[in-house]
Amino acid sequence: CEQGSDAKQIEKKRDYYFHADTCIKKKKEFDASFFDISSADAKRMDPQQRCFMECAWEAMENAGYIPQQYDGIIGLYAGAYANTYLYYNVLPSMHDDNFLNSIEILVLNEKDHIATQTAYRMNLTGPVVNIQSSCSSSLAAVHLACQGLLDYSCDMAIAGAATVGVSESGGYLYQDIGLLSKDGHVRPFDKDATGTIYSEGIGVVILKRLEEAIEDNDHIYALIRGSAINNDGKERIGYTAPSIKGQVQVIRRAQLIAEIEPDTISYIEAHGTGTPLGDRIELEALRQVFGNTNQVAICALGSIKANIGHTGPASGVIGLIKTALALEKQILPPSINYVHANDAIDTFSSPLY
Repeated sequence: CEQGSDAKQIEKKRDYYFHADTCIKKKKEFDASFFDISSADAKRMDPQQRCFMECAWEAMENAGYIPQQYDGIIGLYAGAYANTYLYYNVLPSMHDDNFLNSIEILVLNEKDHIATQTAYRMNLTGPVVNIQSSCSSSLAAVHLACQGLLDYSCDMAIAGAATVGVSESGGYLYQDIGLLSKDGHVRPFDKDATGTIYSEGIGVVILKRLEEAIEDNDHIYALIRGSAINNDGKERIGYTAPSIKGQVQVIRRAQLIAEIEPDTISYIEAHGTGTPLGDRIELEALRQVFGNTNQVAICALGSIKANIGHTGPASGVIGLIKTALALEKQILPPSINYVHANDAIDTFSSPLY
């Protein structure tokens, strides 16, 4: 290419770079000695393992428990994003090519170890399972944790996921193809939504059977009355896009298990990525589920992604935490950047608003 042409291309790319800072600050800070981890191992450990460990302990503190003193079995269900720290920080500092045979490096970085590493450091003796299903990882972890409680595999469960990278400041280069927002904002269910923004985050919840939580005088933020899980199979229009049929089926199944009717639901924390295709599919699925009611604007619709971006595997449980806090505070946090409803929402006849 000619030099002038290259310069124009570079300038064009600059025009489409958004400094959307969605990174967790101070993720280098870690109390290694608290978890009995050497400073050398802490430096080589995936920040996702470090941050998840801290949040899991904080969640236990918030619940009022110390794992070593709990008279029961504690399980752990966890997921994580791809480990970029290994490629950008750990491997370049190694002076040999035999890293794949280094068990220490693999244990400290491979995402398969985020659950077992945390369980080892916190002395958890229940089922410890890594859940990896991309953006649904943390909610799949919550679902399986609930099943573990119901079949008495454990008496308490820690569930969640971590999405943490290596950068200290965020931003992205917009391209016409892809899922990223064209204007640097996430606008779930807005007619001007153009895409999503990926961000970092960790979410962890502590779960117990209701009757025992009441007996133990626990602070109960919310009650999970039922959950369901499925997959679209070949119904989806593409690998990265969901299907309407699959979403309708899993929503109805969750409501059936919870023994509730659609017209009794007053709020839905949706996936809501802000992508034009994904939002329309989700809205159509919800329309079909709520289609039998004649009531208008009875159920609020929101997505935490409007406020903090798309936190990948951790996004589901973070939305769950938002909803639990909304129930406790009796306040629905606004979805920022929302102005005009997506055309798929008929504001004059839809039960959703």
